[in-house]
Amino acid sequence: MTQQSETTTPQPAAPEAASTPAAATPAAATVTTAATAVDTAATGTTPGTGLVPDTPSGSPLAPLDALDTLDAPGTGAPAAPAAGPLAQPFPPLAEPRPLGERRVWPRTFHDRLTAPLPGLKAIARFAREGSVRPGKDGLADIPRLPYAPAPLPRVDARTVAVTWAGHASWVVRVGGLTVLTDPVWSRRILGTPARITPVGVPWESLPPIDAVVISHNHYDHLDAPTLRRLPRDTPVFVPAGLGGWFHRRRFTRVTELDWWEAAELSGVRFDFVPAHHWSKRSLTDTCRSLWGGWVLTAPDGRRVYFAGDTGYGHWFSRIGRRYPGIDLALLPIGAYDPRWWLSDVHCDPEEAVRAAQDLGARRMAPMHWGTFVLSAEPVLEPLTRVRTAWEQAGLAREDLWDLPVGASRVLE
Repeated sequence: MTQQSETTTPQPAAPEAASTPAAATPAAATVTTAATAVDTAATGTTPGTGLVPDTPSGSPLAPLDALDTLDAPGTGAPAAPAAGPLAQPFPPLAEPRPLGERRVWPRTFHDRLTAPLPGLKAIARFAREGSVRPGKDGLADIPRLPYAPAPLPRVDARTVAVTWAGHASWVVRVGGLTVLTDPVWSRRILGTPARITPVGVPWESLPPIDAVVISHNHYDHLDAPTLRRLPRDTPVFVPAGLGGWFHRRRFTRVTELDWWEAAELSGVRFDFVPAHHWSKRSLTDTCRSLWGGWVLTAPDGRRVYFAGDTGYGHWFSRIGRRYPGIDLALLPIGAYDPRWWLSDVHCDPEEAVRAAQDLGARRMAPMHWGTFVLSAEPVLEPLTRVRTAWEQAGLAREDLWDLPVGASRVLE
């Protein structure tokens, strides 16, 4: 979500808003898990924060830890171990947590920010420049945006397939389950113009939904009108601190996870992983819930990574080491201009390609573009730039799944 398209302009993190790491307070003791214990042993980080021990927990900047010194992001070489039967996660993955577990969380997650939120000077500059939408020329290519709706592919329990419904909404078929990512079927979301391409999959054409994953609470990723269409017993996997939003809407199977934690449903593993982003939905809830991406692992080991919303940074190489052999990375490429305002929280197309390399992903499917006008770049520019960046990186053209809205691909 673009920083300017929320209900209010984000305010700089107040000193008193920074929290003590989750494991440091009895009230939040349930946050510390095997995953965070492994983090401490392997990297010397404070459990649940990603911060080295001598870094104040309230600092908005999370430095690289010991694992991140092994390679530099964006070097062009995959950061993950070589794919194959011998590739092992490093550190080892945590045991899955119980589904629907009720958890106690810190009051705020400001200590997870990897860049400070905009200060008054940045907000004043943004107000002066007002670069929130493309000009007339930048909107002229709306009729050329790729839109090719088609029936969903036939699948079985061994099939991995994805269908792009638009923006960050995917229909992921994995391990016999149908999973929706950040489902937004609404024509409008708060603070932005209406969609510029229709939803790629009519709601009535969807098969029964087995699970939903949510990356964070911004309105273009957490859409109440869409979620109201789902049965209230649909399993929902959400970031730490967001479960209450679903419980208030009477969802009964809500699983909240911290970074590097996992749960399992019908043999498919759902791992919640870090992202370079933030959260806000109202005047008073800045960073009160976590943000991140998801790694979905089928029983046969095939993996799909859904990044949600993120800037570029060190987390991608970390994710690639913990989850070697990612078969497909769903990565955002839009809502990046102006860079001085958005670079900390949104990848541009070139950064998305570097992220795919850092992850060690075999394939990349772009998303988060061509659906809502959230920033100032021309509407077709993300696609042309990501194709150029992919070619310049020397990557196989068939591994860039630049799908039209509504189209599908099946992992062979």
